[in-house]
Amino acid sequence: MKRHAEKNRIAFTPLFAVLIALLAFVAGCGRKGLTPASAPGKPARIISLSPNTTEILYGVGAFSRVVAVSDYCTYPPQVAKLPRVGGWNNPNMEQIASLRPDLVVFSEAQSQFVKEKVEALGVRTLAVPGNTLDDALKAIELVGEATGDNDAAHKLAAETRAQIDAVRQATAQLPRRRVLCVVDRVQGTLRDIYTAAPGSFIAQAIEAAGGETVSPPASTGWGKLQKEAIVSLDPDVIIDLMMHKEGGRFDEDTLAVWSELPTLRAVRERRVYAVRDETVLHPSQFVGNTARKFAELIHPEAFEKK
Repeated sequence: MKRHAEKNRIAFTPLFAVLIALLAFVAGCGRKGLTPASAPGKPARIISLSPNTTEILYGVGAFSRVVAVSDYCTYPPQVAKLPRVGGWNNPNMEQIASLRPDLVVFSEAQSQFVKEKVEALGVRTLAVPGNTLDDALKAIELVGEATGDNDAAHKLAAETRAQIDAVRQATAQLPRRRVLCVVDRVQGTLRDIYTAAPGSFIAQAIEAAGGETVSPPASTGWGKLQKEAIVSLDPDVIIDLMMHKEGGRFDEDTLAVWSELPTLRAVRERRVYAVRDETVLHPSQFVGNTARKFAELIHPEAFEKK
């Protein structure tokens, strides 16, 4: 059993480690690193070191100029054809140099690991924020500015904001249901449960969707909860965003897993929802879709046939 637990831990840790490190650094770094170094012309060879920046590059129409991405990037599907330059905090600098980029884009929280190393190659960098919903919108604008796609970025940011506002308006008069949002745990069990805390963009999307985040505050935006604490919180709805695939697939009945805590209102009323779309975890233009998805889960009666 112990050996199995360690195997699970090793398998699911990298994705959530990215989230924890990102929010921990953003919480302490203020608003530094938001402006790209000035450089003439439109960059022709771009490398993206974070899933959210890859998504935004696609959204503003710059993806055709992306020549490499990180190991964690999954959207758009065309990333499967691009070289991978390593992890979130340890990209392969030799490989990056060999690809001759003129712009490398990453999340603000990665700056401490990659910014100086990339700039030492004489390459322009852009670090974008990713803590809140407003940060996601700002990131879109910054990417568009850096790639020369300002008009497309303004349009994308406006559309994303409109999506969020539309969800807020649709849920404004609805009851505020208490939501526990799980961002990671060991697959098939209720061990090592991490949740979205108030202030994170995921918690803000839940609030826009007519929910109230029940997780306690946490300085990083993510907090670890014991099962006993979850029983005490007794959420109305559980949104389970656990993204790890054991053996490359999800092999569990999520409601059955949560039935280990049968007294929870969400379990009794079968309001435990598994969401397995990784873009939900990324502060990009998809935060509008995330808010809508959450609203449909929190208030299905208001969103049926819409």
